[in-house]
Amino acid sequence: MRFLDPWANCILATLRIVAGYGFMLHGVQKLFGVLGGTQQEILSLLGVAGVIELVGGTLIAIGLFTRPVAFLCSGQMAVAYFLGHVARFGGFLFPVVNDGERAVLYCFVFLYIASRGPGEWSVDGLFGKG
Repeated sequence: MRFLDPWANCILATLRIVAGYGFMLHGVQKLFGVLGGTQQEILSLLGVAGVIELVGGTLIAIGLFTRPVAFLCSGQMAVAYFLGHVARFGGFLFPVVNDGERAVLYCFVFLYIASRGPGEWSVDGLFGKG
């Protein structure tokens, strides 16, 4: 599929922006109780997760401090998967059964972004860190 090579920067930017925006919205749900979410206490485990999602998702979407932030968010999603999905379903590891598909996808999308970097179309890219 070499025909996509000229579009690689655009595709990476789109992946980063869409994933960051979606992640940020999960933080908005937790922190403000809107968009179908339930507001969490800021110092609770879910409240801290909401802060990471809101701030981390925003930074990933704009491409600022992308590698460390994406790595942190990937780790958060790994913890969320094992504490919030596997543990809740008695140790059952299949994401389709324990409702953990989004956590697994965010985990590995952010791990990819952390390893690949933000790309040229990012704030980091403006400073030569893309």
